[in-house]
Amino acid sequence: MPRRRHLPVLASLLALPHLGRAQPAWPADRVTIITSLPAGSSVDLVSRVFAERLAQAWGRPVVVDNRGGGNGVLACEMVARAKPDGLTLLATSAMTHAANPALYERLPYDPIRDFAAVTRFGNSPFVLMANRRLGTPTLAALVAKLKAEPGQHNFGEGSVPSRVASELFRMLAGVEVTHVGYRGNQAGFPDLLSGRISFMSVDVVGAKPLVDRGEVLPLAITDGERFHSLPQVPTGVEAGLPGFTFTTWSGIYAPKATPPDLVAKIQADFVAAYALPEVKARLDQMGGARAIPATPADFQAFTAQEIESWGRIIRQAGMRLE
Repeated sequence: MPRRRHLPVLASLLALPHLGRAQPAWPADRVTIITSLPAGSSVDLVSRVFAERLAQAWGRPVVVDNRGGGNGVLACEMVARAKPDGLTLLATSAMTHAANPALYERLPYDPIRDFAAVTRFGNSPFVLMANRRLGTPTLAALVAKLKAEPGQHNFGEGSVPSRVASELFRMLAGVEVTHVGYRGNQAGFPDLLSGRISFMSVDVVGAKPLVDRGEVLPLAITDGERFHSLPQVPTGVEAGLPGFTFTTWSGIYAPKATPPDLVAKIQADFVAAYALPEVKARLDQMGGARAIPATPADFQAFTAQEIESWGRIIRQAGMRLE
């Protein structure tokens, strides 16, 4: 009799949806990677390379949703407020998570408090390029000329990271130059080639065509070692300017409350995709970043360090956005 009384209770417990069954495998639905930059940007292109491979690995669609504009603020807001179930991720750059905190008096998100770092895609250095008519074949020669002619030279930029790189050069070299802004780096190229501006610091992808055609003087690359797609360009240290090391970067974040074991799985799957020959080949073909996968803990610590590094240069240069 007692045994029979317990059978209905046991049957009812097993009928409950959360008992007696394995939890559904992740992901149970499609994964959306929201990018902070528009279609065609390096972050967008890299995200699509990984989305294709991860869709195969996860057996679910992986969609890239471009939400560029506003220096990435909208994309960050969307992901920060998303359900922390691993189905919404943010692909972004140093712009949103290192520069914006210093550029804006108020931000609707906090890059540390509101996000769980997943992994870094890679670092992208800049090339400091000078107008050929200056007759400065080396970085030291450019510094000497700028010091000999204070206030007579301009530098151009069409993006915040490019300006930060040039501002770092200005500070380290101790030169007096005037900033000229453009709507995109390419918009400044005609003035660089004509001599209206004396130099620009441009990401590798944007600089490489001008360097390959011999239209500019590539004086230094802002990386700790020479870059694979422009091996002839010396580093800042090699060019005689210690400290001239500055890279932008991109990576993946999730909403802050995403379970750590799920963050670890997503990170591991990204790293596994990095190791695939076809993925490596496509990223190398783009030629704009040095792949540096990171653990979630390392990437979180790196983000905090970059907020400080970028913020120091931005504040010293007096850069602000409204």
